[in-house]
Amino acid sequence: MKGLELSESYFKTYGLPLIQEKFGRYADRIAAGLVGDGSECFGFDDKISQDHDWGPGFNVWLLQEDFDKFGSALLAEISKLPLSFKGYGPRLVSDWGEGRVGVSEMSQFFLKFTGIDHVPKSLEEWLFIPESFLATVTNGKVFYDPLGKFTTWRNSLLAFYPEDVRLKKIAARCMTIAQSGQYNFSRSVKRDEYLAAQYAETKFCADVISLIFLLNKKYVPYHKWMHRAVAKLPVLGQEIYSKIDRLIACHDYNKKSLIIEDICALILKEFIDEGLSDCPNDFLLYHGPVIQKKIKDPLIREKNVWIG
Repeated sequence: MKGLELSESYFKTYGLPLIQEKFGRYADRIAAGLVGDGSECFGFDDKISQDHDWGPGFNVWLLQEDFDKFGSALLAEISKLPLSFKGYGPRLVSDWGEGRVGVSEMSQFFLKFTGIDHVPKSLEEWLFIPESFLATVTNGKVFYDPLGKFTTWRNSLLAFYPEDVRLKKIAARCMTIAQSGQYNFSRSVKRDEYLAAQYAETKFCADVISLIFLLNKKYVPYHKWMHRAVAKLPVLGQEIYSKIDRLIACHDYNKKSLIIEDICALILKEFIDEGLSDCPNDFLLYHGPVIQKKIKDPLIREKNVWIG
């Protein structure tokens, strides 16, 4: 059983009856689900995942006034629920796994991942929230939210970056993809600087995957899951997944350079198809400024093209 499925079943079997029986007067003000850190929240968990911070459990999110009023009492009651369920558990909490399930105040939960305790109000606020953090705070599933406050906040983030911010990030990825893959990789190999070449290859792959997520208007998860996750995206997802798979498995540096160029060619074709760039050059470095010029907000448009 996948962890997310286990969590939802556990909540419906024990969590929801607990809320209705002992906190009935507040039941319509409580939100619950499983969102945040952990492979199970992304649906990538397996048997290896079960050795820590995995098993029966769920999140509860409360508004500040409700958290102050009955948050501690609710947490105390949840802690009395069975530790094992359907043959799984108890959860083995790692040194850094405390707080992945339990009761939290809603704004503090979002603050933990976005750095702000509100839905971003400006392009600047959006620009500096890391993509992987937004992926983490919008993954998983909300099981119960009659008040709708948590879901509304979450949906505001799921709607993705404002277009100017998306374009800024795409422009910046063009610069670093070109620098690491089309330029520095082969030059490092020629100098027998194989550590530098390996770093350039890894940086190239990470930024390509980030770019594909931006094209799909989805947040890229952190490095452990980004390659697996890209395969599910409709725009270039499977193609990029397969090309990167070949790139990493290949041990011929000349062939690696060819695969890098193949990947960039796929990206450039997509830029043309979407009307993001009409630059004829096959070096992605020249496309970054072209895309950045499409940004409407002057303050974002004038930022260093490499930053995003």
